[in-house]
Amino acid sequence: MDAESGNSRDVDRDMESRGETQRDKDRAGSNPSLYRARRQQHGLEEASPQEQSRRWSPLGRTLGTLVFFGLLVAFSVLMVYNLLGCSPRPCQSPACTALLARYSAASNASVSPCADFYSFACGGWGAGDPPGVGYSTFRTLEEENHNRLQKLLEAAPAPSPGSAAEKALGYYRSCMDTVSIETQGIGPLSQVIQQLGGWRIAGPWRPPNLNQTLKLLMSEYGSFPFFRAYLGPSPEPPHELVIQIDQPELMIPSQDSQGNYPQMLRAYLAYLTRLGTLLGGTPDVAGNHASMSLSISSMLQKELRSLEERRAGGRLFQPTTVAQLQKEVPIFDWLSCLRATFSPMPLEPSQTLVVHDLDYLKGAAQVIQQLQEQARGSDALQSHMLLGLVGTVSPALDSRFQEARRNLSRQLRALDARDPQPPVPRWRKCVQETGTFFEPVLGPLFARHAFGPDTSHHAAGLFSEVRDALLRRLQRLQWLDEDSRARARDTVASLRMEMGAPEEMLKLESVDQDYQDVQLGPSFLQTVLSCMRSLQARKMRRVLQGSRSHRWQVPPWAVSSYYSVSDHVVIFPAGLLQPPFFHPGYPRAVNFGAAGSIMAHELLHVFYHLLLPGGCPSCDRTFVQEALRCLRLQYEGLRATPDNSSRTLLEDSADVGALTIALQAYRRHLQLQRGETTLPDLGISPRQLFFLSFAHVMCGRPQPEDPRETHSPPPLRVRVPLSNAPAFARHFNCPPGTPLNPLQRCKLW
Repeated sequence: MDAESGNSRDVDRDMESRGETQRDKDRAGSNPSLYRARRQQHGLEEASPQEQSRRWSPLGRTLGTLVFFGLLVAFSVLMVYNLLGCSPRPCQSPACTALLARYSAASNASVSPCADFYSFACGGWGAGDPPGVGYSTFRTLEEENHNRLQKLLEAAPAPSPGSAAEKALGYYRSCMDTVSIETQGIGPLSQVIQQLGGWRIAGPWRPPNLNQTLKLLMSEYGSFPFFRAYLGPSPEPPHELVIQIDQPELMIPSQDSQGNYPQMLRAYLAYLTRLGTLLGGTPDVAGNHASMSLSISSMLQKELRSLEERRAGGRLFQPTTVAQLQKEVPIFDWLSCLRATFSPMPLEPSQTLVVHDLDYLKGAAQVIQQLQEQARGSDALQSHMLLGLVGTVSPALDSRFQEARRNLSRQLRALDARDPQPPVPRWRKCVQETGTFFEPVLGPLFARHAFGPDTSHHAAGLFSEVRDALLRRLQRLQWLDEDSRARARDTVASLRMEMGAPEEMLKLESVDQDYQDVQLGPSFLQTVLSCMRSLQARKMRRVLQGSRSHRWQVPPWAVSSYYSVSDHVVIFPAGLLQPPFFHPGYPRAVNFGAAGSIMAHELLHVFYHLLLPGGCPSCDRTFVQEALRCLRLQYEGLRATPDNSSRTLLEDSADVGALTIALQAYRRHLQLQRGETTLPDLGISPRQLFFLSFAHVMCGRPQPEDPRETHSPPPLRVRVPLSNAPAFARHFNCPPGTPLNPLQRCKLW
């Protein structure tokens, strides 16, 4: 009512005012002056056009000009804002220029992205390169990281005398001193053989004691001819380190390997014979001993069981004690051998062990016992153990041993139809070995040069955004019930992430104490053996110290990330977060598409157990199984040869989910931070660049599929995730029904 009354009064006043104005006009006919006076009194004087122009013209023009220029400035500011915020600017930094060159060289624009995006992104990879060069993006990055390490070693200033840094530099220089290695010849190796009891074909010898020789091989030379012994996490929580006894890494390939198996055996026979002749034996005698060693390897191989067989039979992790193992396999002196190998760990007969294949150990013991009962059985066992040792230490020997190994590799690669690999340059072998023995020295050095504060800050921010995207994604998964969803969120929230280099490695002020036992010389072989013993001693000291921090499984310059189930931590070494996968100055589409998808893949490893039977009883198992079946059929339909994809299914699901999560993180990032850049001259949008970067991670030369590989071939790791991403088809305008825009998609993550 009040509003209506107020409106009524306003109308009345308006009508009254209009009436008064009309009366004034009527009076103006007799007295115009009076009318103008009355109008001035009300402030509503109505002047003639000429009068208005004369009175308001200067002020009007000024106001109009100000308004016009104000609108012009506002429009300009709006246009600049839109250009900066919405239109991508070309990135022309040196990092982007180098990345553009990589992408341009790898791509093949003649292929339709909707038909085969892997060929579109990677079809030109390695064109014109000799075989083995440009094997993959990961191998290329690995090579670049080793190049950086080489430069750091060769440009290093003179370190303090006796320091670990001086010994690391001394090792590298000794490794590169091929003149001295050639001059010494087989002399250093002959001394080692004599310490092990000698060898009939190489001079004086005495009948060996099997366990005495075995103990020396394991503890002093890191050689395991009949079984492997190492420290590994227990399969049960809290996953403490425990001694594990596993199958040996036999020199010869398995019978189910690709290629012509009889010809492979002949190639190994020729290689072992060559080793015997290099050590002083005649071709006939050396060939006889090589044949005996090969026969032992074949007999041991028949006792091996595949991983699937052992897992199915519950024989993969068999807890036992040293005393129990001694009863089961009495031919080996377990306590003596293990005490020497894992010194200074105190070992007693009650010490718990984990055995990975007890049936193999029993079978190997029978093989050895049968040989010992034969006339020349001791000769055969000694030859087998010493030839295995020569294979282990051959990298420290002269060029004749190197060439024998290269000849074997070339023959094997040709027989199994794989792309032949070029010889590894000497400098790279020396960099790798220096890194193995002196990782605490080289690790911080590499991290400081390749993973500075700016790179570290941006990489950590990228991981946080990817993790947040995963948390948001968990809210939308149809197959998770609320309790499982809450546990999944807690699992992600409690996950630790380590990046660059181990924190304890970066905080160490000095590692000199750990390398006091390293002796350089008098030969390179003796230097290598000293470093091997020192490395094993350091590992054992860390175990005895009982550090609860996660022990990295890769060095800081590695190009592989991983998730540790036992410590619930994901690791991203500095060597992985390098161009072309990551750079602070890259367009954000590149970082999210490449490094972001790698991070998302590792995060999804946390949830593998949910996909396994019984891993999530309260989840919608029908939905999960149908989604996994859909993925399996997609991958199987694209393989060159029929294959059951269950071996790669978990990794396949992570590939598909990683793309979804990385893309969601990128979209969110653009919503919060405007101003994207792109690579010039490619003619693609930032969203298209995201998918191109995702695919470029997998670029490489075609290789036969390894039946032991847990990942699908790279082309499938690109095609299947993209075909299940509607956004890809939308941004590349793929017509429905094309390979990358199928009518049906699999929905899991």
